[in-house]
Amino acid sequence: MKTVTAEPRTGGGLGRKPQRWKVFKSQKYLYLMSFPFVIWVFVFQYLPLWGWTMAFQNYKPGKSFWEQKWVGLEHFEALFRDGHFYLVLRNTLAMSLMGLVAGFVFPVMFALLLNEVRVQAMKRFVQTVSYLPHFVSWVVAAGIVSKMLSTDGGVVNAIMVQLGLIDQPIQFMAKGELFWGIVTAADVWKETGWNAIIYLAAIAGIGPELYEAARVDGASRLKQMWHITLPGIRPTIVVLLIMSIGHLIGIGFEKQFLLGNHMVSDYSEVLDLYALNYGLSMGRYSFGTAINIFNSVISLLLLFIANGTFKKFTNESIM
Repeated sequence: MKTVTAEPRTGGGLGRKPQRWKVFKSQKYLYLMSFPFVIWVFVFQYLPLWGWTMAFQNYKPGKSFWEQKWVGLEHFEALFRDGHFYLVLRNTLAMSLMGLVAGFVFPVMFALLLNEVRVQAMKRFVQTVSYLPHFVSWVVAAGIVSKMLSTDGGVVNAIMVQLGLIDQPIQFMAKGELFWGIVTAADVWKETGWNAIIYLAAIAGIGPELYEAARVDGASRLKQMWHITLPGIRPTIVVLLIMSIGHLIGIGFEKQFLLGNHMVSDYSEVLDLYALNYGLSMGRYSFGTAINIFNSVISLLLLFIANGTFKKFTNESIM
């Protein structure tokens, strides 16, 4: 009796299942290693989404879920009717956009320039000093910034007076129109060195033969930087830019809370601080949850828009 051997199926869902099972078995230890992280993400990132139901309730602590009064979109309507919300949204978008531009331009420029340093000891020293501020808490960093801008012995005012740029010290921390620039500059000082690390790692992955060929062709170091280094790290830049756009309005509130005061409150209050002040602090838990849902939904939309735009024009995306 002739035995007929079935040919492996290459198409259709049924044919792919044995292949997927085979891959799973060959990489089972990798899946097991990732399992704790999957649980962590589920517990701390997805499970708390159940709390979003509070935004559609008139939430009262101490009552069970079924005892809460459902109010639909009442809290969202109150949010959009509040004129202060739009002031807060303006501050958030302004500081986010300024931080987005500065947070990409300066780290990329710093990484490009640091890559051109040929003395390795100097390069390591500069890189170490530049990313040390990242490990300083914003409590300490805000104190340093406030002291440097102080009218009483502040370094910035002292230098400007010595150079003849001003006659009297400027009260930087009391001028609302300067607050956005102060926050952006403080963030650049604190995070530029740290953010440049990933670009330096991407630059290290560029083949040295490309630079050698460029030097043979007579390309200057500036042209090598423009035609080799920047195109080589473009995928990294695009991916990080897309992710940053997704967090455009979710900038936190630590910087604004620590550097702000009542004299600049019209410029320092952001969405997260608004949710803290008008939500949790006043016992309006449902209203605070509605603010956070608005923040998350807008961030998600920005992420998809940015990803789709870059995918269309640069063929780079994260999804």
